[in-house]
Amino acid sequence: MAAALFQGICSKTGRCFVRQAKRTSSIRTAGTNPSPRLFSTASLSDDDAESVASAIRSPVTRFTEDEEMIRDAVRAWASTDLKPVVRDMDNEAKLRPEILESLFAQGFMGMEIPEQYGGSGLSFTSACLVVEEISRVDPSVSILVDIHNTLTNNAVRFWGSPELQENWLPRLATDTVSSFCLSEAGSGSDAFAMKTTAQLSADGSYYTLNGSKLWISNAKEAGVFLVFANADPSKGYKGITAFMVDAETEGITIGSPENKLGLRASSTCPLTFDNVKVDSSNVLGEVGLGYRYCINILNEGRIGIASQQIGIAKGCMDIAMPYLMERKQFGQPIADFQGLQHQYAQVATEIHAAEVMVYNACRMKESGLPFVKEASMVKLFSSQVAEKAASKTIEWLGGIGFTKDLLAEKFYRDCKVGSIYGTSPSENDQFCFSIPSHDVPLPFRTMSVEGTSNIQLQTIAKLLQAEYA
Repeated sequence: MAAALFQGICSKTGRCFVRQAKRTSSIRTAGTNPSPRLFSTASLSDDDAESVASAIRSPVTRFTEDEEMIRDAVRAWASTDLKPVVRDMDNEAKLRPEILESLFAQGFMGMEIPEQYGGSGLSFTSACLVVEEISRVDPSVSILVDIHNTLTNNAVRFWGSPELQENWLPRLATDTVSSFCLSEAGSGSDAFAMKTTAQLSADGSYYTLNGSKLWISNAKEAGVFLVFANADPSKGYKGITAFMVDAETEGITIGSPENKLGLRASSTCPLTFDNVKVDSSNVLGEVGLGYRYCINILNEGRIGIASQQIGIAKGCMDIAMPYLMERKQFGQPIADFQGLQHQYAQVATEIHAAEVMVYNACRMKESGLPFVKEASMVKLFSSQVAEKAASKTIEWLGGIGFTKDLLAEKFYRDCKVGSIYGTSPSENDQFCFSIPSHDVPLPFRTMSVEGTSNIQLQTIAKLLQAEYA
């Protein structure tokens, strides 16, 4: 359905939306400070100059024509293909294979992967729009898309060798799900206290991985794992190295999925690595720099999670508002009662504020500006907004909201993890500031991994102290 819609869009406009999106994106991000005085449009065509002027003036929630096309196409796919199976997947705690195949077929799994590798070659904003729109229908599916696009795909694009990119990017764009393997039993918020090791062979041709990981999303569906392991424990976090590990490699054991409160169709499993041999060519980037890659990519991941939370909040409003306007008591729609008006107006205002924060962070990231504080703020705030919207929706719906007749109760369960994602709240919230700043390149200093809401507050506070120092 979505493929046909994409084709209809292209035929209607007489051009390929992917190609145009790349052109518009390159214009939008041509400079880190694209002000009228610093960015000359004299050498551009009239159309390009108009695009530049529009990008300079436009609100952050006004998207390019191509971003709007992508958003609308994803919304149509989610409504026609995904929505009919959401409840069944939640009950079965399992992702339907046809949904996974469709995600690849529509191009949703290779949003920022260049076209030369079979991807869509689009922007970070486009990837976040995909996550948001899928989340309005099923956050269990959006988290798979988010992790795959904003974490693994981008890590390979940013730091993978040409050989690694040639080997993995075409697969990641077309048929291979990825999984991000960081957390362990003893390394939640203190992520770099990991015990998984990677021992180099005598001839330097391969590494042997031993250890275990917990809370690994996409584990059951993954064809490749991005694994963080310590190649030299004597160096502490400076020994941490990233590896691309084929899921078929001997010695990998995937445990049973966790029986979770929400996001039930998303597999979350423990992994064990028992003498797993990984060729040295599958090291991502440089040996010992895994901690940098992890920090940098998870900063982007916060924005992706915030996009999911906004989608959940909007999905709640999609259920609540039609009900409030149709349900009548005392001769009038309950949406007309002032007590309810004040409530849903407040929630809508907070959703809009979170949306502005998300896409402002996206544009900052795309422009090469420091965005860590903004990413932390929006992950914190969007998770609070999603919880409020989900809770209020159940209250507004009354008794039916407390049943499984509607998806409101599912959103209520799904949203809670937004304030937990990435780390365990019982771990040390201070860990992210224990790494010397000279070990982390600007603009990523003073930060954490995705983290709990407390992690976000700590990150924001430290960055505010630096601003006012």
